[in-house]
Amino acid sequence: MIIVEPGNPHHPQATALLQASHALMESLFPPEDNFYLDINDLVADHIRFFVAREGETIFGTGALALKDGYGEVKSMFVSEAARGRGVADALMRQIEDEARANGLPVLKLETGNVLYAAHKLYRRHGFVDCGPFGDYAEANSSVFMEKPLT
Repeated sequence: MIIVEPGNPHHPQATALLQASHALMESLFPPEDNFYLDINDLVADHIRFFVAREGETIFGTGALALKDGYGEVKSMFVSEAARGRGVADALMRQIEDEARANGLPVLKLETGNVLYAAHKLYRRHGFVDCGPFGDYAEANSSVFMEKPLT
């Protein structure tokens, strides 16, 4: 059974997943188009960091950044071994539940233009394309999405 719960990004398994995610992003996109949060930034007061696990093994990470008037999905990553097993869906449900619990009216995200599996996941959860938001500028390798929660 997949358990999604608040986690510590400094847990060795979570850190390994985040480092794998960062390495993938760095291999696919130019440095100026990488917007991932550093591991130390994931412990900030406005960040809710979650892990997905079975038993003691962490297979996925995801975070919600609490912003002024919206929540931003960050640090979504699932190990290759666990893909296709519902881990990302479970993380997305937790992030949405947390956003609703914090009274946020909308979830937003930025993802890479070639991360097709991520696009499919987000669309399945009701996200639609939108323009840049917050501090983001238009970028050729970015896709921006949002989902109203009200």
